[in-house]
Amino acid sequence: MTNPIEESHKKSGKIPLRIDPELHEVLVTRANKEGRSLNNYLTKLLEDGLQPKNFEDRQFVGQVISGENFDLPSRLVSISGIYYRYLIDNAITAKADAQYAIIEANGNILTLRELK
Repeated sequence: MTNPIEESHKKSGKIPLRIDPELHEVLVTRANKEGRSLNNYLTKLLEDGLQPKNFEDRQFVGQVISGENFDLPSRLVSISGIYYRYLIDNAITAKADAQYAIIEANGNILTLRELK
């Protein structure tokens, strides 16, 4: 016997969505280039967005690091004793007195965003 409370929380899989008509055109064009329906293309984009893309993303993305981990002259940051190159989102240089979140990892290059 099914639980009526659980049954009332089951999702239909349908999501009404309003988007800009220009974005709609771009998405249809990209879906067509991949030989997919728009629904299938959007489902793929959503699924891809939920899963880490690579090993580095699984290991690093979301970690918060302190500005004291930076070697500012060499533009390196130490994570678990290993030095990585980095880019700062929306800034040119890192600050030694700030905290940063790792928002992307691509090989040995980390993209960081200052936490405010």
